[in-house]
Amino acid sequence: MDKISLLNGVEDNHGGIVVNLMKVKPMTVDEFDSKLDVSLKAWKDQGKKGIWIKLPSELSSLVNTALKRGFTYHHAENEYVMLTYWLPEPPSTLPANASHRIGIGAFVLNKNREMLVVQENSGYFKNTGVWKVPTGTIKEGEGIWAGAVREVKEETNIETRFVEVLAFRESHKAVWQRKTDIFFICELEASTFEITKQDSEIFGAKWMPVEEYANQPYHAKKENEMFKLIANICLKRWQEKGYTGFSTVLAMNSSKGSLYCNADHANLLNGKPDQDSTLTSI
Repeated sequence: MDKISLLNGVEDNHGGIVVNLMKVKPMTVDEFDSKLDVSLKAWKDQGKKGIWIKLPSELSSLVNTALKRGFTYHHAENEYVMLTYWLPEPPSTLPANASHRIGIGAFVLNKNREMLVVQENSGYFKNTGVWKVPTGTIKEGEGIWAGAVREVKEETNIETRFVEVLAFRESHKAVWQRKTDIFFICELEASTFEITKQDSEIFGAKWMPVEEYANQPYHAKKENEMFKLIANICLKRWQEKGYTGFSTVLAMNSSKGSLYCNADHANLLNGKPDQDSTLTSI
């Protein structure tokens, strides 16, 4: 009888094994079950801890086999599912799946000190008559400032320059009644002013006096206190430049990331302004 080989895995930095099956030859359920059985025994004897198996969608037939062996779902993307197994005695110290979603709201001012507002075709504010700031969700690998600039461009065709993060809000169990939503309110400066709305998502878009936006009846309702607070922040920023938020600083040796810090003290840090965030478009 031929000796059954182990699944091909590499050690991670925490005493575990990562098995990437994205580019392996297809195998039957029986072949996978046999390999998984001997692999788990060998890894346990070696004192390994967390086991990660990345299964491509083409091998989805193998998922149930792994679940029967004690694996659990960790997360899934379009092209794969990630399964995990904790070999030692519980509790497991494997990190949980991503627990937060990042969103932005854009406070955009024009030369007349008016702010950009929209009404949406769908969602929470549909048919309410409420004017709101452009909002959206940050994409994978995208900076907060870049996402804010992109969303405004997509929804209204207005070109902008990122100024500051004015504040952020967190809301628990806001995404699928499970995940936490973190929402950044970003100030942007408009460099173009003629609005062309995105018909698929936006019902209306216009420039509005900041006080008119803040004083909408919707904001006065007790259950909408969070929206009132956000509106007041925009109003405070418009009334006086004494309200300062967080601008971007790019660390000299940083890769793929920016530090957001108080704008008044950014020049005191051992970094430099993130010049990318001053672009008018992306």
